[in-house]
Amino acid sequence: MKLNELSPGKGSRKPRKRLGRGVASGTGKTAGRGTKGHKSRSGGGVRPGFEGGQMPLHRRLPKRGFTNIFRKNVVIVNLRDLNRIESGSVVDKAALIRAGLLKKDAELVKLLGNGKLEGSYKIQLDMVSKGAREKVLAAGGSIEG
Repeated sequence: MKLNELSPGKGSRKPRKRLGRGVASGTGKTAGRGTKGHKSRSGGGVRPGFEGGQMPLHRRLPKRGFTNIFRKNVVIVNLRDLNRIESGSVVDKAALIRAGLLKKDAELVKLLGNGKLEGSYKIQLDMVSKGAREKVLAAGGSIEG
């Protein structure tokens, strides 16, 4: 058997039903939509979530929580990520963007202590965790701000 000899199994493929093509077709006149009513009309049909006038599920469920409008967008950077940056350089938002570790819309940046630091860096970020601070200082780096 070759690929060009393959064909679908018998009865697995049916031609699509062509609606509204005369009474003799079996789907003429009302085209399988029934008689009258919203669903029989052009453009008719209910919106998503409509439950026939019953109170829809999304309105029956209780509301929970709130959105904090004062929320700060804090982006996390780990110590192991700093190894991409040249040792001895200043690590600030601009340096992290150049290294591809940060997008421009980051509001605040926090340095966490996951991973091992292979060089010494001058850190100038918004927040530094206690563990990260200890590792940076132990590696001979400094933290400003």
